Amino acid sequence: MRPQVLAHRGASFEHAEHTLGAYIAALDEGAEGLECDVRLTADGHLVCVHDRDLRRTASNRGVVSTMDLADLAELDFAAWKHPWAELDDERPLRDETLDSVLTLRKLCEVVADYDRRVDLAIETKHPTRYGGLVERRVVDMLTDFGWTAPGGPARVMSFSYTALQRVERLAPHVRKVMLIEHARAWPMLRRVVGEDWILGPGIAMLREHPKLAERITAAGHDLHVWTVNKPADLELCRSLGVKAVISDRPAYILDLLGA
Repeated sequence: MRPQVLAHRGASFEHAEHTLGAYIAALDEGAEGLECDVRLTADGHLVCVHDRDLRRTASNRGVVSTMDLADLAELDFAAWKHPWAELDDERPLRDETLDSVLTLRKLCEVVADYDRRVDLAIETKHPTRYGGLVERRVVDMLTDFGWTAPGGPARVMSFSYTALQRVERLAPHVRKVMLIEHARAWPMLRRVVGEDWILGPGIAMLREHPKLAERITAAGHDLHVWTVNKPADLELCRSLGVKAVISDRPAYILDLLGA
């Protein structure tokens, strides 16, 4: 059985990450799920932004947690991806509504309204000045959309075990993905993660420690792997029985899978 393909921050290889344009492109390309990172703004909105500050993606020195949503909405979150685009006379006109800050609510609406099932993997970023409020707001959002029951399309991911514990208490039926960056963390994690939690190692770690995947699956946990962009990495995931791959290039990965 082939792995599910999720778009990492949208179709972010070709489009600016976390923009509505990147996610619509991913859906048009057939992505079966969307992955996003979320942070809280100063006025309590969940927005899809990876970094704590905006220097890389919006050419701004601001910090997401200290800014209101209205301030973020004035920024261009896409120009950095194609800095020479304005010099291309043949490039289609930009739709600026696809390039501004994206709220989690808007992304959920896109998923809910799409004409086929689309899964949504939401990563909560830590550390943050708002602590557990991030998970509470995420669960409130999933409750609004009716996605906290068994079989819902949403899963919550984090490198923070404490963050996923909060989600476990607030929404026990929502799938949890314990992200793991270093193989040495597994012996400790295996003693504390929930029986039905998914493990999310990075592809670089699996390349270096392929036996780790066998140990994780032997302990009864599915594997969701990030960020899978190359044929060799996809084949490694398939050989290890990985259930989902998160990719910057969903169309390319789907094509390799023959989907």
